[in-house]
Amino acid sequence: MSIKYDNVIFDLDGTLTLSHEGITASVRYALERMGRAVPENDLKKFIGPPLVTSFKRYCGMDDSAAWEAVRFYRERYTTIGKFENRVITGIPRLLRRLRRAGARLAVATGKPRETSLEILEHFGIASLFDCVHGPDGAAMDDSKRELVRAAMSDGRSVMVGDREYDILGAEDNGIDSIGVTFGYGTKRELENAGATYIAGSIGELETLLCGNVEKPPRGLFISVEGLDGSGKTTQIGMLSDFLPRCGYEVVHTREPGGCPISEKLREIVLDTGNSEMTAKAEALIYSAARAQHAETVIAPAIEDGKIVLCDRYIDSSAAFQGGGRELGIDTVMRLNEYATGGLMPDKTIYLRLDDVTALKRRSGASELDRIESEKHDFHRRVFMGFDALSQKYPERYITVDALKAPNEVFEQARAALAEYLSEVNAS
Repeated sequence: MSIKYDNVIFDLDGTLTLSHEGITASVRYALERMGRAVPENDLKKFIGPPLVTSFKRYCGMDDSAAWEAVRFYRERYTTIGKFENRVITGIPRLLRRLRRAGARLAVATGKPRETSLEILEHFGIASLFDCVHGPDGAAMDDSKRELVRAAMSDGRSVMVGDREYDILGAEDNGIDSIGVTFGYGTKRELENAGATYIAGSIGELETLLCGNVEKPPRGLFISVEGLDGSGKTTQIGMLSDFLPRCGYEVVHTREPGGCPISEKLREIVLDTGNSEMTAKAEALIYSAARAQHAETVIAPAIEDGKIVLCDRYIDSSAAFQGGGRELGIDTVMRLNEYATGGLMPDKTIYLRLDDVTALKRRSGASELDRIESEKHDFHRRVFMGFDALSQKYPERYITVDALKAPNEVFEQARAALAEYLSEVNAS
């Protein structure tokens, strides 16, 4: 069995991404720069049609004023607004299924081509497309008909979009169209335009395009590691916002813990009253908590196509018990390999911060637990352990300089993850 279409063409705004935040803010900016009233109730109508058309239709501008508004709009949008955006949840999985089934994928959008590419690259999905067509340079008024025509190739083609312009562009080129109602158009608008099919959700779109061909791809496992005080909580919070913006369903979890049984073991191992706990007992409790967590939470989520973002994992045991407790990194890694059945992260973000700086940050934070209360020599060995692991597994580790300001640290991690997602999507 093969997929229905050889060539699948997607609109961008409202079909691949939800871009209203950046677009409406940039429209508001343009109108305010021109001293014009802002039609707050109509701003989402600017998504989809050519901007010049929208400024004329909704603001009563003539050609000259409309083009001036477009210039002001781009002044903000090209610097800030383009990334005030999010990929619709499930889109990366759909695109990967289509690619694996042999489909050629293209984008035909009224947004400038260069900006469209920047957006797709920012969210790690540019590598999924064979071509991207949008107004380029002087040709800023390319019609949807011409953009769709440029994106077509041999075999049977279909246009997927959320506005009447997408449907009419497909009809003008004699190809099928799928109108999606999870964007900015309405079912009535799409039906009146003559859409061949209507999809009310990503699931319905996936059924129309993929059927039962090519099962959904597995998800990904990303861990975040580093000394206490390296900024893990802050960075995980920012990553928990960024990854869903890339179109992925994210399971945010932690170790030790992450499920009821493992959380009970966490209380035991971190309790300051358990000062007599031996190094081996500590390592075994951590591995027991991890065994339960990996089997009941992490592995099922990955199998279901989600991204698991985990605050600490095996590398913490290797650094803290293997290095800090001097049980040996390799010994602890072997113990946890058995506990998890060999389940390892696809990528590990290592927030590298030296033990002296980490101690200064940590001492000013909340009350220290049993592990955090250890002497400086212990934390020095843990730091050396993390560095040794980053050198031993360079293909898995994304090492980030955690001395920098939080936003700079995040940008390092974000850019590296986007590049990795792009590689995964291209495979």
